[in-house]
Amino acid sequence: MDVITKRVILITDGDVYAKKTIQLVAKHYGGRCISASFGNPTLLSGEELVQLILQAKSEPVFVMFDDSGFLGEGSGERALRYVATHEQIEVLGVIAVASKTHQSEWTRVHVTVDRDLQVSSHGVDKSGIQEMDIGRINGDTVYCLDELHFPLIVGIGDIGKMARRDDVKRGAPITSKAVEIILERNGYDVSQWNGKSTDITEADE
Repeated sequence: MDVITKRVILITDGDVYAKKTIQLVAKHYGGRCISASFGNPTLLSGEELVQLILQAKSEPVFVMFDDSGFLGEGSGERALRYVATHEQIEVLGVIAVASKTHQSEWTRVHVTVDRDLQVSSHGVDKSGIQEMDIGRINGDTVYCLDELHFPLIVGIGDIGKMARRDDVKRGAPITSKAVEIILERNGYDVSQWNGKSTDITEADE
C-alpha cells in the first residue's frame, strides 16, 4: 500500500488576520488551509496537525504556526518542527513573517516580498518595508527555520496587514506573491490562476 504524502506550505503566523488571509489564498490557488492551525499561540500539537494535513482533500496544504512572542522554541515551533520532518510531509516552502519581538529572533530567508510587491534579497520589517539587512528577517516563530534546511523561505511583513496593502479585500496581494514564488519554484504554472477572483465569503475552508 502506497504511503500518503502531502505537499505543504508553512506560515509562521497564526493570528486572525493570518487565518483570513491564508484561507483566501489557499482557495485561490486550489489548495486547502488547515484552519484549525490558527491560534496565537498554536494550540494543536504536531501530531494533530499531521493528521489534519493527511486528511486534506487538495494540495498544497497551508499550515499556520505561531509562538505569540515566546523566546526560543515555543509551542508553534515544536509543532512546525514535527510537521516539517514528518516522513509523509513534503514542504514546498515557508512564508516567514516579520514581527516586532521583544527579544529578537531571526532567520535567514532566500528572498523577500515587500509592501510594494518588490522581490529582493533585503530583509523586511513588520510593516513590509525593506531593511538594510541582506537575507534575514526578525520574527517570533522563526527560531528553528535555519536548522531545518527548507528549500525556500520567503520573508514578508505582517500577513493581512502592512498598512492594509495585504488586506483580503484587496486579494492579499503580498501574501499571494509569496505563495506564487514558492509554487513556481516547485514547478507549478501559476498563470492558471491569474485573473481569477476569489469570493472572500467562500474562502473559509
